[in-house]
Amino acid sequence: MKQLHCQVASIEALTPAVFRVLLELPEAIRFAGGQYLQVVMGERDKRPFSIASCPSKTDTLELHIGAADDNPYAREVLQKMRTDKAITVEVPLGDAWYREDSERPLILIAGGTGFSYTWSILQDHLRKDDSRPVTLYWGGRKADDLYFDTKLQDLSERHPQFCYRPVIEEAQAGWHGAVGLVHHAVLAEQGALTDADVYVAGRFEMVRCIRDDFQSRGLPPGQLYGDALAFI
Repeated sequence: MKQLHCQVASIEALTPAVFRVLLELPEAIRFAGGQYLQVVMGERDKRPFSIASCPSKTDTLELHIGAADDNPYAREVLQKMRTDKAITVEVPLGDAWYREDSERPLILIAGGTGFSYTWSILQDHLRKDDSRPVTLYWGGRKADDLYFDTKLQDLSERHPQFCYRPVIEEAQAGWHGAVGLVHHAVLAEQGALTDADVYVAGRFEMVRCIRDDFQSRGLPPGQLYGDALAFI
């Protein structure tokens, strides 16, 4: 892990409450798909965000920051980035990275901006031209929350080993995915969870439900990955 002072190259709104941030690194780094960084706001104030970048990108880091009006934790980070045009980060961190040496299929589960964690893993998996099947379940409240929906549909058409399953709670007529809670869609559609590696990111409540429900369906604890698991 290194502490690096990064320039803020861009901040782009993906939705009214989600922002894509691109950081320019002062030196090239190595990290694994699924790791995260901490933004250093103060000596005792370090705030974690998943790295959305593919590990092949060594000179920049991409973040997807959810900063709704009721989330000062993230909004303060964005304000500092906009004001200072730079930020100090600690990187890389986390143990829930992509296990490329496994022979099991992958199931990626994301809630909201937890997608950035799965996006890094997915890009790494597809870049390596790994033939193992990978299914991404991405959950949100409404369709507009799934800000890379079209891009993921295109990827699934170009990569036969990739299946994309969007899930929302409030669907309009013509919705092309599942409706309900994202982990319920996984349980309804997947067979033997014992045969898969499962990677998960989202709110702690969601991750807790996934851990409990999936283990009751036979998923070995060692095949479930997510940094939130260390805190629940």
